[in-house]
Amino acid sequence: MSGFPIFRAVAEHGLLVEFGTRIDDATHAAVLALDRALAANPFAGFAEAVPAYVNLLVRFDPMVTDHRAVEAALRALITATPTEGLQGTRRVVDVVYDGPDLDEVAQRCSLSPEAVIAAHQGGDYQVALYGFAPGYAYLSGVPKAIALPRKEVAVRGVAAGSVIIAAGQCIVTTLTMPTGWWIIGHSPTVILDPQSARPFLFDVGDRVVFRRVAP
Repeated sequence: MSGFPIFRAVAEHGLLVEFGTRIDDATHAAVLALDRALAANPFAGFAEAVPAYVNLLVRFDPMVTDHRAVEAALRALITATPTEGLQGTRRVVDVVYDGPDLDEVAQRCSLSPEAVIAAHQGGDYQVALYGFAPGYAYLSGVPKAIALPRKEVAVRGVAAGSVIIAAGQCIVTTLTMPTGWWIIGHSPTVILDPQSARPFLFDVGDRVVFRRVAP
């Protein structure tokens, strides 16, 4: 997109790199490319990179470097890093399609419950970003046929492991919490393991396949 990337200072220890204003594959690929380039070639004082759909927050040690030097380092990485052909790890997530909202999703989408399940399994899912809770990975790629908006009223006490969809996204919940998303099933796959050296199943950029299993 013309005029991007845009660099915005965040306090004394961060720089937000914006690659666009609309969520699309090309913009997100640019975010992922810079995230991976930083992991492979961190600049002096680099602390953390937090990817989202259209931007990347880069945190650094202000005792080591500053906004101007970080921007120069990031511009060099962006110029030298291709955005095509990025491949994340393929992850398989089991699903039991027994969610309390499955029938209503089918009704609202003018589909049968089995057609909703088939549509969900046919999505092209990519881990786009992590949200507000541990292991709470937002997956893009929900098919348009079942891309409902969020509910008008959230529901409390939704169990961990619930498979939920809304606004063209899918999440497998990791904690019991309220949600305004549509619950179409649950997964026995462990997404968050706090005791593991690698507590999250997914990395941003991974591809996810949902596999139907029996209750």
